[in-house]
Amino acid sequence: MSQALAKKLVPLMDRVLVERVVAATKTSGGILLPETVGSKLNAGVVVAVGPGRPSPMDGKIIPNGVKTGDKVLLPEFGGQAVRLDEGPQKKEFLLFRDEEILGILQDE
Repeated sequence: MSQALAKKLVPLMDRVLVERVVAATKTSGGILLPETVGSKLNAGVVVAVGPGRPSPMDGKIIPNGVKTGDKVLLPEFGGQAVRLDEGPQKKEFLLFRDEEILGILQDE
């Protein structure tokens, strides 16, 4: 669902569109947690990536360090909130510069 909404927005230059990962609202034992208990996670999934930024030396495009589908570590503050609406679907994404993303989280 979010992929279809995100295809409406193509990031420019070195911008990266990220969907924040939602914290679990249910424990392994089946207990439902209120939203106030769960903290905001600093992780997200890259939904769309711009082509990169031009090099100041020769103008060639420097590709971004992340690709679509990567799970990334985000800074606590920053990013531009973007709300995409289509009918009943309303999703909120964050738009970051490639250099603002702290790292790629790898599943081992």
